[in-house]
Amino acid sequence: MGALDGLLVVALEQAVAAPLCTARLAEGGARVIKIERAEGDFARAYDTAVNGDSAYFVWLNRGKESLVLDIKQPTDAALLTRILAQADVFVQNLAPGAAARAGFGAAELCARHPRLICCDISGYGSIGPAKDMKAYDLLIQCETGLASITGTPDAPGRVGVSAADIACGMNAHAAILEALLARERTGKGRAIEVSLFDSIADWMTVPLLHHDYAGKGPARVGLSHPSIAPYGAFACRDGHQVVIAVQNEREWQRLCTGVLGEPDLAEDLRFAGNAARVTNRADLDGIIAASFAELDGSAAIKLLDTANIAYGSVNSVAELSLHSQLRRIGVVAPNGAVQLPAPPAIVAGQQPAIGKVPELGAHSIAIRHEFTA
Repeated sequence: MGALDGLLVVALEQAVAAPLCTARLAEGGARVIKIERAEGDFARAYDTAVNGDSAYFVWLNRGKESLVLDIKQPTDAALLTRILAQADVFVQNLAPGAAARAGFGAAELCARHPRLICCDISGYGSIGPAKDMKAYDLLIQCETGLASITGTPDAPGRVGVSAADIACGMNAHAAILEALLARERTGKGRAIEVSLFDSIADWMTVPLLHHDYAGKGPARVGLSHPSIAPYGAFACRDGHQVVIAVQNEREWQRLCTGVLGEPDLAEDLRFAGNAARVTNRADLDGIIAASFAELDGSAAIKLLDTANIAYGSVNSVAELSLHSQLRRIGVVAPNGAVQLPAPPAIVAGQQPAIGKVPELGAHSIAIRHEFTA
């Protein structure tokens, strides 16, 4: 049995953040009823990469039941009301204020159903001057300053996955689990708000503290670290790029002696301590780059491994697909079986509950019959 077996989650959701949250709840064993419009969650049409199905939708909606409703219609609104009367959790990420205007606002629902946990997911939250702004992942990456510290010195860049949506969905999942634990002790549900902006603002804490208290936020440094050195990518003779990370003086000495073959470099005052190495990063990176340029990637990795220096290869997506550490699970999607990365958490003695990816409205008839007035 999953930890969340017996719980009913109702999800008035679309796109990425809310579906990620409820996908994790489904993996925990909860029953998730996904409410979709007649045209479906618009993430169904993001792409056709997976045998004709959307990669986003396949990833985020396994194990859910799809119910097509038009909550503006009295009969469908009444059906949703009946379902919510039996629900444990309600998650929604409609446009700001839309759920409340339809009669499904958190305050009203929690008053009517004291044990219900309501989670509203939005771009900017329900208060503040930006509360009505439309919010998509790239917009939030830019608004929060994340894009300004991502990329090369020449230009800002987007984090290559939906970072704001993913962060928000993870935060919502954690907050719902906290609320379920609290309900076990108190018998009471709660209303939760999680926004994309707040989620990335939290991720931006260290750059923000540098700005507010040290007077300067971090610069864009590409595949390097703004406040640790050496910590970055170096090209080898065969074109293979290896990232190295030195976190303390013991590792710095081992790098100089065992990898670079320059034990005296460890005593060079330009590089005496991390702060000095960051200040003199250009000189340091030049020395390391020259050393790595004389080695093939496999030889550099062998030296790093022997010296117990942290390293990684700058892999492509194709190389990730072949990575020896990548765990996969099989999922049944509308257009065929799919292999996905396995859920990150490994629980001893348990396998995650991985259900099918539903076709649009696949469960509408059964759910309407189950919750008949």
